Amino acid sequence: MRAHVAGCRCGTVLRGCGVAEMLKTEWMTGPPEFRSGTLRIYTTTEPDMKIQGNEIKPGNVLKHKDQLWVVVKVEHVKPGKGGAYAQVEMKAIVGGTKLNERFRASENVERVRLEQKDYQYLYEQGDMLVFMDMETYDQIELPREFLGDRAAFLQDGMVVTVESHEGTPLGVSLPQHVTLEVTEAEPVVKGQTAASSYKPAILENGLRVMVPPFVSAGEKIVVNTEDCTYVKRADA
Repeated sequence: MRAHVAGCRCGTVLRGCGVAEMLKTEWMTGPPEFRSGTLRIYTTTEPDMKIQGNEIKPGNVLKHKDQLWVVVKVEHVKPGKGGAYAQVEMKAIVGGTKLNERFRASENVERVRLEQKDYQYLYEQGDMLVFMDMETYDQIELPREFLGDRAAFLQDGMVVTVESHEGTPLGVSLPQHVTLEVTEAEPVVKGQTAASSYKPAILENGLRVMVPPFVSAGEKIVVNTEDCTYVKRADA
């Protein structure tokens, strides 16, 4: 069974009648009206909380300058002089305006707690991603832009968390670590050690990651989905 949108007279799924395009804008301007019982996205909502700048992660929703912002990308910077900070790219929930902001590592930021529901990733269809409610087997489609570059980490059957605020889907949280095969990497150079400089490698999902010199093409490694960094070799 697929989730339907109230007001769509032909009764098609979210992609029908241009509703998919509506959802891409509705998530920024207000909750779409879903028919009762067809789409169970949320559970309970926890109170908002304060986090420090160095704790901000992609997918977080922050209350900043009297607005709600979805964090798209985070770069942690440790300059030679001065304190560490996070360079954060955000997108406004209302209006979709983008903002690049610098938060000091020790600076307090208000993170908005989201309603959460687990879904299983099925497949990509155009610019939409199809997920299934593991309890009801209802299917929903969400814009790929919810994940941005992190969409490349999606794998068949992966369990993710769909997050919403006041009934509006805002994003998808992935498992922190995934295992991927290295398809391209420079060969191992004799005498190099793990302490040597990292080298670029291409993963099976097309993403580029820096890996230790001993990692070769054909090996599987564990990658952090939050910042696309190497964690370790995958267990055999």
